[in-house]
This record gives sequence, C-alpha cells and structure tokens, in this order.
Amino acid sequence: MKFRLTIWLFLLLPVASIAQVDSVFRFERQWGNQVVDFYVDALGSLYILNKNDQLKKVDANGDSVAVFSAIRRYGQLYSIDVTNPLKILLYYKDFGTVVTLDRFLSVRNTLDLRRQNIFQAKAVGLAYDNNIWLFDEQEGRLKRIGEDGKLILQTNDLRLLFDTLPSPDFLTDQDGLVYLYDSVKGVYLFDYYGALKSRIPFIGWRDFMVLSHSIYGRKETEIFKYEPGSLDMRQIKIPPQFQSATRIRISQQKLYVLQDGVLRIYSYR
Repeated sequence: MKFRLTIWLFLLLPVASIAQVDSVFRFERQWGNQVVDFYVDALGSLYILNKNDQLKKVDANGDSVAVFSAIRRYGQLYSIDVTNPLKILLYYKDFGTVVTLDRFLSVRNTLDLRRQNIFQAKAVGLAYDNNIWLFDEQEGRLKRIGEDGKLILQTNDLRLLFDTLPSPDFLTDQDGLVYLYDSVKGVYLFDYYGALKSRIPFIGWRDFMVLSHSIYGRKETEIFKYEPGSLDMRQIKIPPQFQSATRIRISQQKLYVLQDGVLRIYSYR
C-alpha cells in the first residue's frame, strides 16, 4: 500500500535574526545536574530520571512529590508513558516487563509479556481505557491487552499491507488515535478498532510527541509541527544554544530542554 503526502512548509517564527528567535523563550528555572531523561504529563508535572537510577516526580510548582528508586529492578528502562498522571507506565524491553505506578510512584501492577507469548514488543504505551497498547513485531500486529495480559484487540498482520514491517520507536494514544513512530519509515496512525488510518513519511525525527491534535518532532536545527489531515507543516527554529540538547519537549506553554545533565524550563509566547 502506497501513501503520498504533499507538504507545504510555513515558517512559524522569523529567522532573520537570532535575537528575534531568542526573545520568544523566557527562562523560568532549571533542575539538577545529573538528569538522564524526563517526561511531562498533562498537569505539568515532571518525571525526572537521574544518574542515580531514581525516578522523581516534581509538580508544576517545582515541589517534589514522590521518588521511585527501583528503576533497575527489571533491567534497563526503555520507555515511560505519563499520558495518565494517575497511572504511569514503565517498560523494560529487554525483559518484556511492564510496570505501572500510581500518582505517588508506588507499584500498582507488574506484567511479564513473555508469559503471554509476546517476545518482541518494541513499543508499548497506555491505552485510552487504561489498558495497554503494544506493537508485537514477531506477529506484525498492534495489540491492546489488559493489565492481566489478556488480549482485547489486535490488528491484522501488517506484513500483508506493507513491503517491510514498521519497527516503531514510540507509541502513544492521543486524540482518538494510536500513533506509532518509526524513525526510518515514518508515522502510522490507527483508530481504536485497529484500522490503519494513514501513514505519514516523516523520517529521522527525534523527540517525537503528540500534543493537541498535532505531531511534533525535532530534526537538525528545527522543531516541526504538523496537524494530520492538513497541508500545514510549521517549522520552529531552534535557538543555537538549544541545538545540542539531549532532549527537547514542548507543552502548550513551556519548552523543556535537557542539556549536559541539566533540565531547563522556558515559557514561550
């Protein structure tokens, strides 16, 4: 199946001078000097992973809420999903283990996917109904399972649709759709019944995320914003001092930049 997309590029910010771009962002505060990664939930709370293998939750006011210290119990942490602030999902790909935490980062449930005969799930995320989405590369299917591992829904074998199977780096359930992102093949959008809605050939992006019906990703010196179904692709020029950042995430009102182990938070207009 072939998908084609014509994209018109519009500059969101003027790039004639660095001063113009820099004036858009206003520094608010920074956090730590040993930050490895971070995530931001819908309430503005931060989940900060540090070099001491601790996951810290910090609320929107900068106050520490909770700490989870058993990060290495199931091996190397592969991904975190904070879509629902009341149910945090940790995924340990090497051991096929999904751990869910409550809002105070206490363990709610642990699921061994291998016991469900799922051995190659690269991307895992929280579903709209608080169940779990995953992409089973061994079977070539997107699946929704319960906390007990029982299958609720699965797609047809995607190898019947594509010449090569996607190998998604990222999965998220947002705005009534499931987004899979493969940095080599692009974005795959599914509805909640498992039907493929579209495929968008955005490749080579970092920091892929979905916010308010728009897709964001970083490539080289720009952040891209695209609303599926439209022809409007916007480019946000990254100020030079941010371009070497390990991670950049964006919310409705803030820009989060992880650089040299320090997480800096900016507001923007």
